[in-house]
Amino acid sequence: MVVVLVEPAGPLNVGSVARLCANFGVDRLRLVAPRCDPLGEEAVRMAVHGRSLLEGASRYSCLAEALADCRRVVATSGRLDAPPLPLLPPGEALRWLLGGSAASGPTAPSSAQAAMAAPLALVFGREDRGLSNDELLQAGRLLQIGTGAAYASLNLSHAVAVVLHELHGLRSAGGPTSSPPGTVGAEDPGDPATRAALEASLEDAEELLLEVGFLYPHTAHARMAKVRALLQRAQIDEGEVALLRGMVRQLRWASRRGSP
Repeated sequence: MVVVLVEPAGPLNVGSVARLCANFGVDRLRLVAPRCDPLGEEAVRMAVHGRSLLEGASRYSCLAEALADCRRVVATSGRLDAPPLPLLPPGEALRWLLGGSAASGPTAPSSAQAAMAAPLALVFGREDRGLSNDELLQAGRLLQIGTGAAYASLNLSHAVAVVLHELHGLRSAGGPTSSPPGTVGAEDPGDPATRAALEASLEDAEELLLEVGFLYPHTAHARMAKVRALLQRAQIDEGEVALLRGMVRQLRWASRRGSP
């Protein structure tokens, strides 16, 4: 399990999140373009027994890099204005996230097997403005923490605490982790493709669609965002991504040689 913080600005928050990761058994912390010193005195002081996680945190220049090897990604959002994907309560989103990992107990995979698996990721946005639509579209599900309507904004580390507590409860319960009947994740067939594979396929498709005139440079970003949202809702797997990419490449080849 990986916790990803996007452009965290407060060292106290970063240190607190490292401590929370240690509290709830999360073994990896990733930081995207941090706007503070994550190894400064304040962060280290707040991390306490999570200091090793803080010191071992990987840093990335953008969210896409941080999620490249991940298959199942849940991002948090407090937005109410037309989010690009449906906003789910924590339990539902986290059941989907854990749907890609074995339940706890005697049938759980060995640590070596777990290390080989693509990580599951929880993404938390900036303290002041959360995640952009483009960033939210890099997740398979969006999670919203229920709060009072008068003041819905949570401190970053508090939001992480709520989500990790919910996640810990689901893990500790054992048994099936898939969503109950009737929920969004109920029919997930298996692990979706990695973020890197899906993004590469979308880049190929955008290049072809620009080339044949279906997309125009000034509207391509917005229209491809809709395609990305569609594929994120479907959560296609690695084989399906390969199929789509093969189709796009064959169409490009046919277009360039002028054949029907």
